Amino acid sequence: MRHATFRQLKIFEMVASHLSFSRAAEELHLTQPAVSTQVGKLEEHAGVPLFEQLGKKIYLTPAGREMLEFCKTISLQFQNVEEAMAQCKGVSGGTLKVGVISAGDYFFPRLLVQFAKENPGVHFDLAVHNREELLHELANNLTDMAIMVRPPLEMDTVNESFAPHPYVIVAAPDHPLAGRKRISMAQLSKEKFIARERGSDTWHSMEEGFHGKLDHLNIAMEIKSTETIKQAVIAGMGISFLSAHTIGQELKAGSLIVLDVVGFPVMLNWYIVHRQNKRLPPVALAFKRFLMEKGAHLIEDITQVTRKFGK
Repeated sequence: MRHATFRQLKIFEMVASHLSFSRAAEELHLTQPAVSTQVGKLEEHAGVPLFEQLGKKIYLTPAGREMLEFCKTISLQFQNVEEAMAQCKGVSGGTLKVGVISAGDYFFPRLLVQFAKENPGVHFDLAVHNREELLHELANNLTDMAIMVRPPLEMDTVNESFAPHPYVIVAAPDHPLAGRKRISMAQLSKEKFIARERGSDTWHSMEEGFHGKLDHLNIAMEIKSTETIKQAVIAGMGISFLSAHTIGQELKAGSLIVLDVVGFPVMLNWYIVHRQNKRLPPVALAFKRFLMEKGAHLIEDITQVTRKFGK
């Protein structure tokens, strides 16, 4: 193993985590043959096969499982070195690694711009994910912190709320329910819903908003993209449950309206989430303070919806 490279170990670790050469190649921005070649070289260094293929699926061999544990340990040591060096840099010159659920990309870049104005020299490594992908980032120490609505219950995380997050029912301006007051759940259940995909933060928020009774709704489609959902609603294909922070431009343009539904808006919160034992670098600690002190006010100014729907 003395001739194995760190690159080969990282590529192997990615393949092992997904049990897929094609998925690893996609995430690493490499070709699948390049990934296969590097894994093959690592197997030559190890002297034993690390994967076996049964049908169309690949599995780790016993040696592969051992290798994966060592790879995780090595990766963690490199991460510790990077964090120690970041501590030496301080805030200026540091890189903030942060992930946000997709509803946050309607305002989050502007929060980063404001933070950069107050902290010149800061660099950003920003990723926008759905909830499942964001939890994967946290679990594998790929991000310093996550900005989300529903902190994980199954992970050792620190979760701190910093801003309100309203959810509403949206429709096209010419929808039959437009302009009606105090729409009941019974009326709403007759309408076609266009929903975010199961497992997303919005889906779970929708479950909470409807008290777990989503089976009473007529969910016609599940779509992964909030933008596509908005366009479908504008076209008259149905109504939807969405974050109010994602519809500011459409409300201003008059292409979407918010229905007056009993029990709405559903008021949840934005959370800063990071691992319990994560040693946050100075730039991440500074950004956390920034969000706790200014995040709610800035989001309200950017989206112009929180004051409209109450706090």
